[in-house]
Amino acid sequence: MSITDRLSDLGVTLPDAPAPAANYVPFVKTGNIVYISGQISNGPDGLITGKLGENMDVAAGAAAARTCAISLLAQVKAACDGDIERLVRVVKLTGFVNSTVDFTDQPKVINGASDFLVEALGDAGRHARSAVSAASLPLGVAVEIEGIFEIK
Repeated sequence: MSITDRLSDLGVTLPDAPAPAANYVPFVKTGNIVYISGQISNGPDGLITGKLGENMDVAAGAAAARTCAISLLAQVKAACDGDIERLVRVVKLTGFVNSTVDFTDQPKVINGASDFLVEALGDAGRHARSAVSAASLPLGVAVEIEGIFEIK
């Protein structure tokens, strides 16, 4: 089954790749590897803000992380000249969670992205990963995730 078909089955249409918010590029391709800059939690109603352990629970954080994964795939599609089927696999994610000093469930939050990528891509969505806490994130967002992807 194609990636487009799997996304459709999940009710997901990839948006246009978000533009960078500062002086950086959204992705860098070198050989068959694409490095995607951090994608912030952003849903249909705008930025998803909050601090885990203070005013946001793990389920809401995981939902925010899922939106980051969708943006990552949108960037991969842009890096592949609009052809998401060129994606071979997710190599690595690094997830940053806006959380209080005593919050320790960062991995559960970033699972929102990891679980989505496996649903959408099957085994090609399995990846290495880091999930870390951040005292704050740009614009007060709850989650930011960067990724490394293999393409053909």
